[in-house]
Amino acid sequence: MICSPSFLSSNFTKLKEEIISVKTARWLHFDVMDGKFVANKTYDHRLVKTIKAYSHQFFDVHLMIENPEDYYSDYVSAGADLITFHYEATNDIFNLIKAIKATNTKVGISIKPDTDVRVLDPFLIDLDLILIMSVEPGKGGQKFIPESADKIKYLADKRANFNYNYLIEVDGGINLETAKTVKNSGCDVIVVGSFLFNQKDRQSLIEDLENV
Repeated sequence: MICSPSFLSSNFTKLKEEIISVKTARWLHFDVMDGKFVANKTYDHRLVKTIKAYSHQFFDVHLMIENPEDYYSDYVSAGADLITFHYEATNDIFNLIKAIKATNTKVGISIKPDTDVRVLDPFLIDLDLILIMSVEPGKGGQKFIPESADKIKYLADKRANFNYNYLIEVDGGINLETAKTVKNSGCDVIVVGSFLFNQKDRQSLIEDLENV
């Protein structure tokens, strides 16, 4: 699997050093929250641009914001390689997918834990990634919701049966045990936050997670 570190729980007073400490990860996950779609508020496209100056990782940008169609272009300009927006945050999904793809940026959709995974069926053929939230978005350190594995399995089966090309990503409560669970269900990318940044030897843990 691909490990995509989420640095939200890292030390922002020395952010460059924190990002460098996970440089062996191929991806880097950005948790963008607006304080509206979710209760918490984090940062915006300006931080993406700042980190782009010293990271050559694949920038995995997760927009937990209302009306993502009004803001996605800021993140494209800042250096996002993939923009994932929420199914629940917009009423114009088809056009938003098309608009992001037109910028040569990969596009993903995420769903909250209470959203039925089958609502994504009409969009699967056009997506590069689907992000399953295995906790409620907007807050770190939560426990993995076991039913998330069923959604992963559903998407993995759909991909195999219809020859779709999307990756399946999971975010929330990922550790060595739950990483094995989601891998067995068909997951390709794991977002790892506090479990990773609470450790000193992060590069070894990244390797362990990717090869669990």
